[in-house]
Amino acid sequence: MSLSPDRKAEQLAAARLFEGVDAAGMDAIAAVAVEVSFASGHVIARQGDIGSGLFVITEGRARVSRDGRPLAELGPGDFFGELSVLDGRPRTAQVSAVEATTCLALSTWDFEAVVNAQPGVALAILRGLAARLRALTEADRH
Repeated sequence: MSLSPDRKAEQLAAARLFEGVDAAGMDAIAAVAVEVSFASGHVIARQGDIGSGLFVITEGRARVSRDGRPLAELGPGDFFGELSVLDGRPRTAQVSAVEATTCLALSTWDFEAVVNAQPGVALAILRGLAARLRALTEADRH
């Protein structure tokens, strides 16, 4: 079943990556987001590959690993692939579906088109990524 644009915007807005994006920006992102489903065990993003999109999990769970070592488990509202989309460099980790998983995917070219048309989206995402980086650098284990 295909999601309505409003439902896509709602699910994308649940991701911290898009936390500060206004309604018009969310509508623009939702308009280009594509719903994709993955079977349990499917590699969604392979470490070392150049990424061509970012993903927001809407249902299911995925495992993040680097060099075969598990790093994290992701669920609805979590996102991955944003770094490779932003800098064009290889993915730093592998992400595999732990169970049947559905994501909203944004291709690099569609993401860039939205950012070019709506600069406020870029600013909101930069602020969100800066907050994420700050939290990591201020963590006790750092």
